[in-house]
Amino acid sequence: MSLPIQMANAELTPAERRVLQELERGHSNKAIAAALIVSPRTVESHMSSLLAKTGCQSRTQLLLWALAER
Repeated sequence: MSLPIQMANAELTPAERRVLQELERGHSNKAIAAALIVSPRTVESHMSSLLAKTGCQSRTQLLLWALAER
């Protein structure tokens, strides 16, 4: 699977980075919300933003991008 070009240029906020770290741990949106002490809707908003900024089409593709960025 090839990843979109814009992924390399994604500038993430600290909150988006925290959500991404929780995603890397395999957590659901609900679990991420509990871990970060925010609402599930806030996590959904950050996920949407992450997908848009990276050009990813799915959580799986976003996870692959995050792992590649390490």
